[in-house]
Amino acid sequence: MHPEIQAYNARQKPAHRAVCELLAHEIDAHLPGAENKIWHAHPVWFLDGNPIAGYSLQKPGIRLMFWSGADFDEAGLAVVGKKFKDASVFYNEVSEIDIADLQRWVGKSRTIQWDYKNIVRRKGRLERLP
Repeated sequence: MHPEIQAYNARQKPAHRAVCELLAHEIDAHLPGAENKIWHAHPVWFLDGNPIAGYSLQKPGIRLMFWSGADFDEAGLAVVGKKFKDASVFYNEVSEIDIADLQRWVGKSRTIQWDYKNIVRRKGRLERLP
């Protein structure tokens, strides 16, 4: 895992730190070969330059986000907007995380992807990757 992500996790309060560390471990383990780094000030994992999963500290807690999660068809993930295909869930304690759900979502993030990498070139239009 990228040292900047470890530093990000270490800066969190204890309960949130534990959530971040668990999320990072599971995402890393189930997205082998994915690049990970701090992007727009929070940890993000990429496949072929396309953002896949990440998390950030927000007022409601640690937000786990999947860039293409709206198409996962998962009740546990909230889809907020309609322009993009992201979906997310908030955690404040490790005990709130269902590991089986998390692993399933990370697995889906590899196979269900929208092309965010080229969104600027396509002037804001998303295309589903095959």
